[in-house]
Amino acid sequence: MTGASSHAADNRNPLEKAATINYRSEVIRKGIHLCSLSIPLIYFFITRSMALTLLLPLTAAFITVDLSRYYIPAVSRWFYRWFGWLLRQHEQDDGRKRLNGASNVLISATLSVFLFPKIIAINAFAILIISDTTSALIGRRFGKRRFFGKSLEGSLAFFLSAVLVVLVAPKIQYLPTEYAIGIAAAAIGALVEAASVRIDDNLSIPISIGLSLWGLYALVLPTLNLYALP
Repeated sequence: MTGASSHAADNRNPLEKAATINYRSEVIRKGIHLCSLSIPLIYFFITRSMALTLLLPLTAAFITVDLSRYYIPAVSRWFYRWFGWLLRQHEQDDGRKRLNGASNVLISATLSVFLFPKIIAINAFAILIISDTTSALIGRRFGKRRFFGKSLEGSLAFFLSAVLVVLVAPKIQYLPTEYAIGIAAAAIGALVEAASVRIDDNLSIPISIGLSLWGLYALVLPTLNLYALP
């Protein structure tokens, strides 16, 4: 059986083999991506100033190494030896010199903590980590219908998983309206994720959801203190 299975695998179409390898790499990348869920979880228990004290030097270090790989040969050799297999093709473009996903995740985390009230930053960033992962894995495996720059199946997976995050994530007073606001922002996030082709969605998703949440809270629940969490 083992020999037959190996022989069958060897006779697969080269495109099918490449797709399988790419999907496995994506699963590994997204598994690592899920580790970033520790950021909103930890942030819930610490102050904004403490979160920034931790995030700013960490983000600066990642950006420094990420950019140095384009200019310093020794750093480049070290970086690609250990982390090159995790990079997507556009993250290896020496011409455009784009930051990798890990750097963009840390930038978006720092911006979210700096810009938004804590309750909004936690909800927006948790949706990024959970729903971006779900969207990528479902979209790559089952996506057939185009929706903006992504797949309809992936976008639906993003929205449904984002709704689950909204239902579980902390709220100010746990009012029904807060959940409705969260679901509306999740829908906006799904649209932004689908349309994010040139802009890294690790940046566009939490910022768009954060701004949507902030605006909707101000419009629908203007008397609610969004800074109730310390």
